Amino acid sequence: MADEQDGRNDTPSQVEDSAPDLRILGDRITLQPSGFVAPSKGSPGDEKEEALMKNMARFRSEPLQFLREVSLYVSGTGWRAYDDVIGQPVFYPGYTEHIKSQVMSATLLQAKIAQLAEMRLAVEEKQGLLNKNDRNFETKRNQRRSVLVQSLQEVAEQLTDNMVCKMESKTFIRGAYYMVTQLLLRAYHQGIHVSSEEVLRLRNVAREAEKKGQSIIFLPCHRSHVDYVASQLLCYRLGLTMPVVVAGDNLNFPLVGNFLQHAGAMFIRRSFGDDQLYTTLVQAYIDVLLQGGYNFECFIEGGRSRTGKLLPPKFGILSFILDSILSGRVQDAVICPVSYQYDKVVETEGYVTELLGVPKKKENLADFLSGGSSVLSLRLGRVDVRFHEPWSLRGFIDEQVIRLSKVPSSINWKDIKNPIVRQKLLRTLGYKVLADINDVSVVMPTALIGTVLLTLRGRGVGRAELIRRVEWLTARVRAKGGRVAHFGNTPVSDVIERGLEVLGKDLVGVVEGLAEPTYYAVDRFQLSFYRNMTIHLFISEALVAAALYTRVKRGGGPAIQDIPYQDLHDQVLFLSSLFRGEFIYSGEGLAVNLEKTLMGLEADNVVFLERDELTGAITKIGLSDAERAAGRENYDFYCFLIWPFIEASWLASVSIMGLTPPLGQKDDIWIQFSKAQESAQLLGKTLYHQGDLSYFEAVNKETLKNSYQRFEEEGIIQVVKSKDPKVPPRMRLAPEWRPARDEISGVLIASGRLWDFTEKIASSRREGKNRRDGATVSTRVVRLTDDLGQRLFEEAIAGTTGGKKGKGKGKGKGKGAAPARLSREDEKILTADLKESKRRRTLENRAHL
Repeated sequence: MADEQDGRNDTPSQVEDSAPDLRILGDRITLQPSGFVAPSKGSPGDEKEEALMKNMARFRSEPLQFLREVSLYVSGTGWRAYDDVIGQPVFYPGYTEHIKSQVMSATLLQAKIAQLAEMRLAVEEKQGLLNKNDRNFETKRNQRRSVLVQSLQEVAEQLTDNMVCKMESKTFIRGAYYMVTQLLLRAYHQGIHVSSEEVLRLRNVAREAEKKGQSIIFLPCHRSHVDYVASQLLCYRLGLTMPVVVAGDNLNFPLVGNFLQHAGAMFIRRSFGDDQLYTTLVQAYIDVLLQGGYNFECFIEGGRSRTGKLLPPKFGILSFILDSILSGRVQDAVICPVSYQYDKVVETEGYVTELLGVPKKKENLADFLSGGSSVLSLRLGRVDVRFHEPWSLRGFIDEQVIRLSKVPSSINWKDIKNPIVRQKLLRTLGYKVLADINDVSVVMPTALIGTVLLTLRGRGVGRAELIRRVEWLTARVRAKGGRVAHFGNTPVSDVIERGLEVLGKDLVGVVEGLAEPTYYAVDRFQLSFYRNMTIHLFISEALVAAALYTRVKRGGGPAIQDIPYQDLHDQVLFLSSLFRGEFIYSGEGLAVNLEKTLMGLEADNVVFLERDELTGAITKIGLSDAERAAGRENYDFYCFLIWPFIEASWLASVSIMGLTPPLGQKDDIWIQFSKAQESAQLLGKTLYHQGDLSYFEAVNKETLKNSYQRFEEEGIIQVVKSKDPKVPPRMRLAPEWRPARDEISGVLIASGRLWDFTEKIASSRREGKNRRDGATVSTRVVRLTDDLGQRLFEEAIAGTTGGKKGKGKGKGKGKGAAPARLSREDEKILTADLKESKRRRTLENRAHL
């Protein structure tokens, strides 16, 4: 199948000149222009899809061809041999022992083992286990040190063996490639697609990296467990050294874990805690891989995105990589951001369940086998993989240091040992990778359909209107510099039919027997996963639309709905700061980005801009006459994109009002963080069914968690994470943000700093039932959140004063074991955290809530 268009030009000649598709059949690799479609033979359903990986023969239908293919893999014919790879050699006997010996002999690891042994000796001396007055003290101390060092070495060896990948056998990887490809292409029947331009560029970069002894570090987004195998399959098929892939130890269950480890998985704990030996061991292993020029891969978001859009970067593994370079232990490495996009992600139904608060099930073999067998019968469309242009990590660091040094500051940005400098470089690196992934991501037909269905008013949409809006959205994506999965000369109507077939009737329904087929969203929550795949392209327009809505919602004539530039600017600034953890913004700054966005909306005839006659500065913004005449359909599109996130932030803000201590409660009661979040979800579900929440997806756990995190960063709530792993994180509403209570009745009063903050969010919310009646909301909603908050306080106090929860000391089992009051150690942690947060906010010098 032809590759997607570049997205910036639509003329036929430019389509022909864009990057061709890579078509691989057997041992032959040919290129064909983008837009090329093989002539169909027979019925339309028989037309061929050209993809990187084709469906292989099946024994039942083609036994001879099936046996021939198996023999080609067993014998290693042609590219299947995986002998002449670009990069460091892997899959040979002794590979694992070679890597393990290098890790164990690493200077960094041995120094840490010696340090830990000395620390233990100091404790034993303090406890009197080693007597300094003993005549043979030094001898006994040295003997004890040797025992400790040997013990730590044994622990480190066992940890290393559990962690490192074991790429030992080419026979294994040939068979694994064949088996996994068979399974994958039965589910994703239209194959894996890549851009020939990107693949050829990647191969050239890999050759240069091989000459310099450098690693390519693949940093992909994470949508599905399929991501793990897709990257390995592509590198195998393209003749590149397969990367060592970081995987959580939750996947290391019987049979599957062993298979993944031999295919290149590196298993690590989900949390390192204060385990210094394990932390150093991970750093040593990464050092060995990067020093040896072995390719490496970790998911920039950490876990899989349950919402369809990119998650904020996780800095754990990224910090190890950065430390390898900054310390000088590794000279350089090549960064390659990667985008995985699917017509349909097989796990979305499970994601919805998790986002609604059902605990995630631990991976196990039984579920894997039963789930895998059902997946094979699905027709999930295709997978598109895109590689951003790789870049030097050392070059990035040098460029950032030079850039930061030009800004007047008390910090010496050239001091790369300074933790502040390292933290700044780490965050910039993480968000640059996310921006690069967004730049190359392909918008799939299912994402176009899902976006259209969730951004239209009314119950459903007719076939003709669906086609029109998909064509409009496709044009907007390309105008924004985005990419749309290209289907050659296939009519849009056929592409939509394919997309609807992949989504299935559980997500999109159709009403027959009408004047025309009418489609509607069956599962809006699950369909929002696909809508969120497009929102990054339009986030600036969506924020402007939501800010303008503060006036549009007033109704009346156009003059009443116009907004002064400064008011629009302030609301956009507030919303962009509110969603700092949700979306990635342009690095040009608010003023430049806002002006570009407004001028773009003006050019699209969505808004009109009134300017000062002398300076030309924008003074007022309003909806254009053309947009009003069109029923506000384009303006509403941008609002519908952002409204669910505004609803979620409003819900989170309302929910923490209930954390105001009861009247007469003198000492602080700390609420278990997870219980507060569960209570917020319960509040949201109640408000949705009572008509005070427009979007059910606003109760999703991920968005609420991001809102709580932003509130913590801004000091609205305070969170304590105990050093005791048995004690879960606890939170309270910061004293200066607490609403007042009626001195007689104890009723929560809808006023004060937090209420004003909540109302500012609400000013951009979508109007709905009772939404214009502020008195109704301020009584019913506040009463409800207060009732739920009181339950949390009662449960926390009950768990502290006695009963079955370990008497507040964190010794009980389960979530009820969190003590409601802080220990002295926890109070010290809180004081230090609050001081650090204040210092960080001052250092960042960014807009705050």
